[in-house]
Amino acid sequence: MVMAMETGHGGLEPKRTAAESKKPLRAAAARGALAVCFLAVPAVLLLQWLQSGASPEWLCQAERPAEDDRDIQDDMLDDISPSPHIEYDRLLGGLLIDGFDEKSCRSRYQFARYHTSPSIPSPYLIERLRKQELLQKKCGPGTKAYNEASKKLRSGQSTNTTDCNYLLLTIHAGLGNRMLEITSVFLYALLTNRILLVDRYMEIGDLFCEPFPGTSWLVPSDFPLNYGDFTQRSPESYGNMLQNKVAAGNTDLSLAGTRPHYVFLYLDGDNDFHDRLFFCEDDQRFLQGVQWLIIRTDMYFVPSLFLIPAFQDELGRLFPEKDTVFHHLARYLFHPTNDIWYTVTKYYRFYLAKAEKRVGIQIRIYEKKGIMQRNGPFPHILNQIFSCAQNEKLLPEIGMAEGAAETRNKAQTQNNRTIAVLTTSLSSWYSDQIQKKYDEHATVDGTTVEVHQPSHEEYQRSKNKKHNKKALAEIYLLSMTDELITSGFSTFGYAAQGLAGLKPWIMFRSENHVVPDPPCDRAMSIEPCFHNAPFYDCKAKRDTDLGKVVPYVRHCEDVSWGLKIVNQTQL
Repeated sequence: MVMAMETGHGGLEPKRTAAESKKPLRAAAARGALAVCFLAVPAVLLLQWLQSGASPEWLCQAERPAEDDRDIQDDMLDDISPSPHIEYDRLLGGLLIDGFDEKSCRSRYQFARYHTSPSIPSPYLIERLRKQELLQKKCGPGTKAYNEASKKLRSGQSTNTTDCNYLLLTIHAGLGNRMLEITSVFLYALLTNRILLVDRYMEIGDLFCEPFPGTSWLVPSDFPLNYGDFTQRSPESYGNMLQNKVAAGNTDLSLAGTRPHYVFLYLDGDNDFHDRLFFCEDDQRFLQGVQWLIIRTDMYFVPSLFLIPAFQDELGRLFPEKDTVFHHLARYLFHPTNDIWYTVTKYYRFYLAKAEKRVGIQIRIYEKKGIMQRNGPFPHILNQIFSCAQNEKLLPEIGMAEGAAETRNKAQTQNNRTIAVLTTSLSSWYSDQIQKKYDEHATVDGTTVEVHQPSHEEYQRSKNKKHNKKALAEIYLLSMTDELITSGFSTFGYAAQGLAGLKPWIMFRSENHVVPDPPCDRAMSIEPCFHNAPFYDCKAKRDTDLGKVVPYVRHCEDVSWGLKIVNQTQL
């Protein structure tokens, strides 16, 4: 089973330490915060807040008025954000197209201001995305083709394969899992020429802008099937059909009218042998003739698509750099809505923009001590973070001599370098301790370390809309860092590293409260891990180690039984 995603607080409240009030960056941040608030908050309320002694951070929790259509960067009175006049690749190497209303979705064309991709999408991927956009527009909700297909589905009429075949994703998991599963299903839609529709009832429209021009990817509210009621044991389940001999994974059922009107694919982490036959080529031939596929998954199943022979040539053309699947498709699909994007850019400018280096630390705790205790404090986790960050030269070493304040002040006069550390965790204790350590002890090279944590909620609320919005903001903030430390097995970390295009340093799970040796290791690729990958060789019809079949599908560093894509050519 995939562990639930760890997210942060419902509101992004920047934590402050005693040392922060003395630092020039904080002063500039406070001035910037007040400037934004004066522009965004009605004068009467602002006066009341100021008289009450409220801090700039608290003031700026007010959401930006929807009717304010100024460019986000126009609000800044200083230069702590990227200049709108600096050239940047707003179309992400061709992944995106011009033509969307920029004011309705700021993040679509502004993400490139805060992020430079290390990879270039292939011309063939760009070509296929343009074709997919045309297909979505031709067959999407509200079109004649969709209305006819929906009518036949409602009446139970038989249908042959048409130019408009559909893939509907039901959504139920946490935010990190949602991003992984949507990306997986979209890739499958590209490979099988299907229209992607996603569950409209799980806040997708509140989190992300529409990715396809001239149409919607949200399932219409009058969809004829109660797909939310489908389970692994439903008659519509493909695995159940196979067990009951209703369907067979071969070409014997290729005659018109012999296939079901729709098939439910159950690919959650607790699926069984028959469900996982979805990843066999013969079964793909059968499913190709079904107009409606409804899929439920909480997994990043892309690695197993690379093991299906019929898809391998196409995938090779789409992704010559094989470990860039999530990176390119996620940047194409996911564009945070304006209120989320405003939170991201505001926080970035106030706390991260002026640092010479930004280090992200994503902390996921796996202890089992009750809902309020399982996130800490755990000193061994803190030691693991320090060991990883300093051993790998991500953070500077500290001196242990007395007179730290005098030593620090002297060193800082010779070195004005600042490292901003962005931590995400359900607990604030870890970031507090990291900042305390650097406040009390001077770094050996005089570098200033400033630690920021946007939120700390203590426990996860994955079904809370406001909570998910702030969690998405944290994922994007992590993706804007220069170096990234993540916790193994965490889909939250996978999403951040994939968007960033960074190979993170993965912290391994500890046993018996002992720091692992080594405390972390560099990831083989930027790709997420498929936690519950099948181990069945469809052709040989026996179990086998699928991490040793092709050189570009390997076992994950953090999940020994999982699979991930790597950019390798030899076993």
